[in-house]
Amino acid sequence: MGKRKEAETDLWVAKQLDGCGIHYDAQGCGVKEIAEALKSASKRGTGHAGYPEYVAVIGGFVLVIEDKADTARHIELTDKGILDTSEKATTDYAVNGAYHYAKRIAQDTSFHKVFAVGVSGDAKRHRITPLYVEGADYRVLPDVESFISFNAENIEEYYIREVLGQDTDIERETAEILRDAAALHEDLRNYGNLKDTDKPLVVSGILLALNEQIFRNFAISDLNGDPIKTIEAGLRRARVSPDVKRDKLLAQFSIIRDTRKLNEPDASLGKTPLRWFTEFLNEKIFRSIRYISSAEDYVGRFYGEFMSYSGGDGQTLGIILTPKHITELFCDLVDLRPEDVVFDPCCGTGGFLIAAMHRMTAQVIREKGLTDRQQVEADSDVRRIRQDQLYGMELQPYMFTIATTNMILRGDGKSNLNNEDFLRQDATRLQLRGATVGMMNPPYSQGSSKRPALYELNFVSHLLDSLTVGARCAVILPQSSMTGKTRVEQAIREDIYRHHTLEGVITLNPDTFYNVGVMPCVAVFTAGRPHPADKVCRFIDFRDDGYQVAPHVGLIETEAAVDRRQHLLDVWTGKLDAPTKFCVA
Repeated sequence: MGKRKEAETDLWVAKQLDGCGIHYDAQGCGVKEIAEALKSASKRGTGHAGYPEYVAVIGGFVLVIEDKADTARHIELTDKGILDTSEKATTDYAVNGAYHYAKRIAQDTSFHKVFAVGVSGDAKRHRITPLYVEGADYRVLPDVESFISFNAENIEEYYIREVLGQDTDIERETAEILRDAAALHEDLRNYGNLKDTDKPLVVSGILLALNEQIFRNFAISDLNGDPIKTIEAGLRRARVSPDVKRDKLLAQFSIIRDTRKLNEPDASLGKTPLRWFTEFLNEKIFRSIRYISSAEDYVGRFYGEFMSYSGGDGQTLGIILTPKHITELFCDLVDLRPEDVVFDPCCGTGGFLIAAMHRMTAQVIREKGLTDRQQVEADSDVRRIRQDQLYGMELQPYMFTIATTNMILRGDGKSNLNNEDFLRQDATRLQLRGATVGMMNPPYSQGSSKRPALYELNFVSHLLDSLTVGARCAVILPQSSMTGKTRVEQAIREDIYRHHTLEGVITLNPDTFYNVGVMPCVAVFTAGRPHPADKVCRFIDFRDDGYQVAPHVGLIETEAAVDRRQHLLDVWTGKLDAPTKFCVA
């Protein structure tokens, strides 16, 4: 019975490694140097061969894994609180055994970045404890829920955070964006004399003009030509049509031409404020948007920072911008695929569409093995995703303008966005677009007994009616919307269940929309299929998501975020079906 349980644990660990995309060797190692070191690594000190359950070489790192079926055999410490290295402890305990093999590899090979991981238990109840081993020294790191932190995509960041105790590139980038936004907001106020809603429009227009540098229609050196004509050339190049849509955008951008203070030389700057802002944006943000492949909504981030510095956050219009880690989570929850057509009817600055574009094109790039930008730009599937598989709608004209610019800068071939009131659109006509995925963050707190159509659930119902049968849909909204007690909300909810299936609800970190005071949740639906009477929905508590508020910065990612997100997805997809301390299904 004991051996069978050990074998079951071995298989479970292997399945977890496979699911995280970690390539490994069982009971040995395909790297000759490591295999040689293990030939005399017997736990019993006999000088004979000894092999851990699994060894993985990931870049310059080595992952050594030992497992035990019984959680009581997880780790053994001496009375001084240090790892017991006796023969019995090394043989009988998972962490101790992993350290034994990792130490041999760290001391006897050229691989010096070694993680020893002890695992005990099974899918329902388990512990995973990593150590960082350097020579004979070790450091016990916090327990994790999965191996996701150790795959090729995450292990360097995990090492930087957990072992070196330094900020990662993402954290440095976030801090830099916050500093740049603060500086730019101050300059726009002092030198541009602009209203809060005009500031992001000026930024968007400048970025669109900067994009024309590629086609030699614009030069920062002298800002030659009418900047509005440059923007118009960019809109035509992006095939923004019809003319009325292009004219709407140009009308918004006219603030750049018509604000005298922007175009008159300022003595303290030694140039016009417009030139000053253009140089700043070219250096600080344009290259990031244009040349870095990322799901980050840079323009949206700047917009959010402008609003916070201006003493407002758009809440008077119900506008709450969605953080990048949530837009990416949506792509996972709906299992987004390259062939999907995505529709966001309240797109704001375009965060969901940017995340979807990034995810879908990344899958094509990976599947086809495209290795450089020219191959990506020329690929027919990538072009089709950008041109024909992303649709958005936004009611507020200035937000629509920002979103359109954002998508054009991302390589959106046609910018399939419309400045329309979503609730006034016929759902049957919208359904003809063939959207297989819906994503939405609707306006918050706008509904009332006098304006029942603006309840968040009404947006959800209309979106579901606008999708194809079987489409997947994820929405983020206040938790109170899902439990609304008004008669109107109850009637909307019942109507939704008559026509669509609720798959589950995930309660999020209350600080997800930092400083807004909303308790958010994500609801996931299947469109066009009535909710079965015996349907078992998943209700998941994901408040402890690995993100926390840092003073003067806002919500930041901690070292636990990647691991907890993976654990959530394992529960959501059914790989794990047991309650955990932070995620209950």
